[in-house]
Amino acid sequence: MTALISSADRIFVAGHRGMAGSAICRALQRAGYGQVLTASRTELDLLDGAAVQRWFAAQRPTVVVLAAAKVGGIHANSTYPADFLLENLKIQTHVIETAWRQGVKRLLFLGSSCIYPKFAEQPIREEALLCGALEPTNEWYAIAKITGIKLCAALRLQHGFDAISLMPTNLYGPGDNYHPTNSHVLPALIRRFHEAAERGDASVICWGSGSPFREFLHADDLGEACVFALERWRPQPNDLQHLNVGTGVDLTIKQLAEAVADATGFQGDILWDTTQPDGTPKKQLDVSRMAALGWRARIPLSEGLRSTVQLFREQLDQQLVRL
Repeated sequence: MTALISSADRIFVAGHRGMAGSAICRALQRAGYGQVLTASRTELDLLDGAAVQRWFAAQRPTVVVLAAAKVGGIHANSTYPADFLLENLKIQTHVIETAWRQGVKRLLFLGSSCIYPKFAEQPIREEALLCGALEPTNEWYAIAKITGIKLCAALRLQHGFDAISLMPTNLYGPGDNYHPTNSHVLPALIRRFHEAAERGDASVICWGSGSPFREFLHADDLGEACVFALERWRPQPNDLQHLNVGTGVDLTIKQLAEAVADATGFQGDILWDTTQPDGTPKKQLDVSRMAALGWRARIPLSEGLRSTVQLFREQLDQQLVRL
């Protein structure tokens, strides 16, 4: 099969400093794509539509990967709902519309598994989108992401713009955010258990009951999935389908906490603050469509977790961790 992108393409990765964007850059470089374009926030403010248009006109990307987003966990989503909705809508609209208007040949938009209904049938198939109510603790981010998916689908349907969307499950790995309140569950647990192990604490308190199930995908697996989709997946013009990207395997938050404790060397007790929200009870993606195309995740959680903890500690010593 002839690849849908080539080494001659100028590939713009928006959000290249984030966990997903940096992993996509690494995957593109491993695959031999030498013209990967990036721009820091000081070089290009994606919230400024006119600036985005000028940058595209000057740099002339032929392929775009939109991995930029305002992200955060339950606390951040609950505290800044307007910011999550407004900023993500602006970023998506500016980049996707400009890419279409300026003749970009292929665009990949990264969504999130939080787009699916809170009580979707498990594992979650792509058809579950908009079939039920969202999880309230991250609905603002989810609504923005759904809008991005639908914008890509609408441009494909009305104008034939080759825009595709991938829905990754929860990510972890190099470049993650370890902020104590604004990070996602896995990096928050890594930081909490690392610090507890360093202090010799007798116990660690985790939020919720520990009973919800979650699925985790290493960022480098996502990077490989994005390159795979860019090269090989082209839906038909009237096919509004997006594709899930995950491992197809989940575990409880309690099991995750125990795995993080083991990886960080914490030997105390794990306590659960059940006054805090659990979020969606289960969120496992059906990844059969990506598997049918020939792609599967390669990095098991046990291996990825240990390498992530090791990298976290190395970068912490060098003051390179995003705290």
